[in-house]
Amino acid sequence: QLQLVESGGGLVQPGGSLTLSCGASGSTLDDYGIGWFRQAPGKEREFVARMARTSGTTHYADSVKGRFTISRDNAQNTVYLQMNSLKPEDTGVYYCATSAAWTARENRFDDWGQGTQVTVSS
Repeated sequence: QLQLVESGGGLVQPGGSLTLSCGASGSTLDDYGIGWFRQAPGKEREFVARMARTSGTTHYADSVKGRFTISRDNAQNTVYLQMNSLKPEDTGVYYCATSAAWTARENRFDDWGQGTQVTVSS
C-alpha cells in the first residue's frame, strides 16, 4: 500500500522560501498524478498544485501561481513543492496526495500524507 510522508515545513518570514518534500513507499509515484493541498486554521482544505502522471503537465491555484512550483523525481520516488515569495496567507498544513485521475478535486485523491506545517510570520 502506498504511504506518503511530507517534510520540509517550518517557520519562515514573509518573502522567504521553503521546499516541501513528499516521499513515497509501497509503490512508485510515477504511477500516479500528484497533488498538493493545504489547510489553514479554521478553513477547509484547498487545492494548491498538481502534476499529471506521465505528461508532467502542471496546474496551480491562482493564489500560488508564479510563486510555487511542483516537481517530481521519479528516481527518488519523491515529489516537491518549491514555495517562493511566501505570504502570511500561505500558512497552513500542507498535504501531498495521489490520484489516478487528472483532477484538482480533493475527493478524487486516494492516498494522503500526514501533512507538514508551514507558518509564514515575522
